Amino acid sequence: MVQGVLQLQQVLEAGGFAVTAEVMPPRGGDLAATLAVARPLRGLVHAVNVTDGSRAVMRMCSMAVCRRLLDEGIEPVLQLACRDRNRIALQADLLGAHALGIRNLLCLTGDPVRAGDQPACRPVNELEAVRLLQQVTAFNQGLDPVSGLLPDGPTSLFPGAAADPQSPSWSGLQARIQRKQAAGARFVQTQMVMDAEALRRFVGDLAGPLGLPVLAGVFLLKSARNALFINRVVPGARIPQAVIDRLAAASNPADEGITIAAEQVTCYRSIAQGVHLMAVKAEERIPLILERSGLVISPGP
Repeated sequence: MVQGVLQLQQVLEAGGFAVTAEVMPPRGGDLAATLAVARPLRGLVHAVNVTDGSRAVMRMCSMAVCRRLLDEGIEPVLQLACRDRNRIALQADLLGAHALGIRNLLCLTGDPVRAGDQPACRPVNELEAVRLLQQVTAFNQGLDPVSGLLPDGPTSLFPGAAADPQSPSWSGLQARIQRKQAAGARFVQTQMVMDAEALRRFVGDLAGPLGLPVLAGVFLLKSARNALFINRVVPGARIPQAVIDRLAAASNPADEGITIAAEQVTCYRSIAQGVHLMAVKAEERIPLILERSGLVISPGP
């Protein structure tokens, strides 16, 4: 892969349909297992998104995984969360990502530490997603955070933001997405979305008028028990009872989950400008989801 040539950015800016998938860094220092699930995604997706301390649980840093994905010829999306870093550390990571050839970013506030397995940790949260996007925009304009210009010229980072189309507060969602767009977001990746009409409204009434392409979040469910667990512990998750009942009635719930995810991909193709596939601890099933949906990606121009 030629560093700095962004397939994801090219596809989104050309109005094409983009496909991304998510992998989780290891809870340890060996990347073998993570790379093993990422390699089969090469050529099936436009980019692979790497989580950053998701659910406030310790894992290898996203940037290390992203750099290794580039070595494998896979375009990465670096998740960068504000929870654990002050602005100096975030600024350093942004410049470091650019130097390493990582261009795609997903700017996040980060899950609260109380959600994780080390709740006594002290969060930083000096910035949040909007102000992180503002910092990315400033670097892309070549601005030094103290004074003057960056000595090596502007960065060329491609920042995205997260959103929940099923948020119970439409006014809050509207205000937040407007602030993120004004701060410099170039695309939106949604949380898991199970309601196609909520997604349609979000794209048509909020993101679309702001010129923000939307990658709709598709989450692989493994069983009815898994779905109930997610509804209980994941903030904002709203898996419908009909889906839970369908998984419970299936003779092979894992396979039924793949079919449900493929159906969502097919449905969302007519609503959003892309999909983002999440299959926590079952990333090897992502190619099956794409196969059943009949989706074949088109490369950037």
